[in-house]
Amino acid sequence: MASAVKSKRGEFGSPRLPAKELDMLSIASGATPKAGLDYQALVTRRLFFLLIIFCVLLVVVVLDVLVGPAFLPFGDVLSVFTGPDASVSPTTRVIVHEIRLPMTLMSMIVGASLGIAGLQMQTILGNPLASPYTLGFSAAAGFGAAACILFGFQLPFLEHLTIPVVAFLSAGLACAMVYGFAYIKGNTAEVMILAGIATLFLFQSLQSLVQYMAAPEVLQEIVFWLFGSMLKASWFSITVSGSILAFSVILILPDLWKLTALRLGDDRAQSLGVNVRLIRFKIFAIVSLLTAGAVSFVGTIGFVGLVAPHMARMLVGEDQRLLLPASAGMGALVMVSASMGSKLINPGAVIPIGIVTAVIGVPFLFILLLKSKRSFW
Repeated sequence: MASAVKSKRGEFGSPRLPAKELDMLSIASGATPKAGLDYQALVTRRLFFLLIIFCVLLVVVVLDVLVGPAFLPFGDVLSVFTGPDASVSPTTRVIVHEIRLPMTLMSMIVGASLGIAGLQMQTILGNPLASPYTLGFSAAAGFGAAACILFGFQLPFLEHLTIPVVAFLSAGLACAMVYGFAYIKGNTAEVMILAGIATLFLFQSLQSLVQYMAAPEVLQEIVFWLFGSMLKASWFSITVSGSILAFSVILILPDLWKLTALRLGDDRAQSLGVNVRLIRFKIFAIVSLLTAGAVSFVGTIGFVGLVAPHMARMLVGEDQRLLLPASAGMGALVMVSASMGSKLINPGAVIPIGIVTAVIGVPFLFILLLKSKRSFW
């Protein structure tokens, strides 16, 4: 009896997945290993894919800083980062430090935040279509910002932060509504999904009402915010959103094995010692924080939280130890690629990035699905 208990628990008494469950998780939503391919080789291959994601991300980040309405030679951009250089004009330094670099870094942070938020939402709800956008969180933030613009509300002493703060609080309100309904009806995944869809339609309708009431010049400002744009990025917003991302990841890390077990189903996870209701509440709160921090400064960004986790899952499987960084990296890659595309579609202007994310991401996801012979959910 003691040996059986010991096999189920780690060194410090924390539950540990049996070997059979680990085997299931290693192939869940991924390819069944070929004959003779052991678990270590599978992990090595997935680590290689993870490394590729971040190498490609690094290349795209460099390209995004180089691309823009104003042509900047690669040598001048490099000189801005390597130190003082009299040959680099002050205009070039301002463009790189105050415009392009903040836009690129903010794209990475927002993409990583939405990628992680979408992954965890799909995990706790067991639904491949779950994401912060499809459950209404982004729509709520958009409504808060639109109402703030329409009525001219300003916070005392913090006028420049009024719209981000109101958008943040609105997203938090939507999360509270969804979880409140779910708590009343037993805190099940099905109720949370239905409550999220209802919240999405509610706030989208309120957005439409605000736009209908707005004067043409105010409507233009509202629509520009709702499209999502990295032109709003600043070093302050990078600090705030980046801090929220780092804090959220720290909170998620201790529960990675529980989240992996949750993909086996609520009953199986409970049999392994996971408090499903508690972990669902905790992750739901973290997702709301990540989403609010991501969209409050740059506007509504859809699709990334839905597609990035699936792209990552195709490459590294279901183990959250690899899937969490892969989803963050893939989300950042999609956002930075969209940022670069927004500058290239119409030379001399920057298209709102919220328009470009779907244009870039949907075809890529379709290609992966059509070429793949495996099931990823």
